[in-house]
Amino acid sequence: MDFLSVVPPIVAVVLAILTKRVLFSLFISILVGGLIASGGNPFGAVGETFTWMKDVMIDPWNARFLVMTALLGTGAAFMFKTGGSDGLIRLLEKKLTTRKRVQFLPYLLGMLIFFNDYVNSVIVGNASKDITAKHKVSREKLSYILDSTAAPIATIGPVSDWIGFQVSLIAAAFASLSIVGAEPYFAFLQSIPWNFYAILCLLAVPMIIAGKDFGPMAKAEHRAQTTGKLIPDGSTPLSSVDQDLGEPHKKEGSVWNFILPLVTLISVSIWGLWYSGGGATGISIMDALAATDVSVALTWGAFAMTTVGIILALIQGMGLKKCEETLLGGIRTMLPALVIIILAWSIGTVTSVLGTAEFVVSATEGWMTAALVPFLVFAIGMFISFATGTSWGTMSILTPIAIPMAYTFGGMDLVHIVIGAVFAGAIFGDHVSPISDTTVMASIFAESDHIAHVNTQIPYAMVPAGIAGVLYLSYTLIGSSIVLLIVGIIAQFFLLRYLGNRNERKFIEEEKRIGA
Repeated sequence: MDFLSVVPPIVAVVLAILTKRVLFSLFISILVGGLIASGGNPFGAVGETFTWMKDVMIDPWNARFLVMTALLGTGAAFMFKTGGSDGLIRLLEKKLTTRKRVQFLPYLLGMLIFFNDYVNSVIVGNASKDITAKHKVSREKLSYILDSTAAPIATIGPVSDWIGFQVSLIAAAFASLSIVGAEPYFAFLQSIPWNFYAILCLLAVPMIIAGKDFGPMAKAEHRAQTTGKLIPDGSTPLSSVDQDLGEPHKKEGSVWNFILPLVTLISVSIWGLWYSGGGATGISIMDALAATDVSVALTWGAFAMTTVGIILALIQGMGLKKCEETLLGGIRTMLPALVIIILAWSIGTVTSVLGTAEFVVSATEGWMTAALVPFLVFAIGMFISFATGTSWGTMSILTPIAIPMAYTFGGMDLVHIVIGAVFAGAIFGDHVSPISDTTVMASIFAESDHIAHVNTQIPYAMVPAGIAGVLYLSYTLIGSSIVLLIVGIIAQFFLLRYLGNRNERKFIEEEKRIGA
């Protein structure tokens, strides 16, 4: 475990930002990891690179996820082809008459679809991308809204596969410490107010929608409003259903052609999460969610969604040939994303082989103090999840270390704080990392250029992240999470307002200078 272990993810991020070519950047970073792992042997590096890529594709969970992603693409394709997307626009456009109202649609839907972040992106993206395009909302802004609600709400919502996974990690840590009388689920509930990043992130979205944009996002929104270009010149969206599929088979389709497949996806997925976790055996919902196989449940949901889409298409008079073409077109829209996901997983393998997370943890744990524990756990979680692109992996690595450390330093009170800090740090990195699957999913279903999404989102994510860091440092001064949250929310409101107003002043000054 040494500094070389962090080089591949750094190469991936830096190259992606500089070149704006995410596939190229990810592949080069994997190759760099191969060089390190093989001791500098170029032939060994190539061999390692393709072995890692092969291994992630044949992993059972990953293989099902790839199938699920393709099926989500085919389900979305049938929604479009049967006119369901157009029917939704006709239903909503009478009430959503302004850009701000239109932007609140994906936010509110995102808050409602709390049981899984992937399904969140699919449903919210498909429901809002056409109506937001009509009102010239940039794809960068839509993907930011999708990404900023999907994972944060899944980790603090009432029931989700995330929560089941989190509770299982807490239970394992409690068992290792022989803690008696502490219920893992209630420990999780007590940690929610300490998950500062997720809460502040969810509140930042309406603050920004109702306020003013700043940074790269302001430029993206100005471009979309003045030129009608939803993505930057020279960029490529990760998917484009209308370009890949052509015109809808029935332009005046019913909104039910949109609603029925989505209801099927949600209901079958929820049932699948419960059933695959052993819910039918009589165990509690939380125990079932802790043991569930997410990839199996969501694949069932995506397959059911596509099946309903095919049935609706046949009822409309689409022939089998057209249905087959729509199926292939839906998969085609997902191909760039599928390749990115495989490469991102491969980077995760690289960091695991090289011991990236262990290096980061070992570099800091020697000088931990009770006052610094929440902040450092949050910061370490941010870095690991950003570098590896996985929040669940980060939680798996940090939770068994952070909970015993917190228990030693401050008992159960500090444990609740640290659980919130672990999840907050994991969500941040997963939220903004260009190699994160949830970041990729947001780009796919917003039809955004991936690097443009990352570049515009990072400044917005840094605001709640920075405030969360200060709050964790202040917990010994102000022991109440509610008081800290109130202070953080107020600070975030005024900081976002200041940044928006400053950007507007700079824009006006530039316009005057150009006019002069």
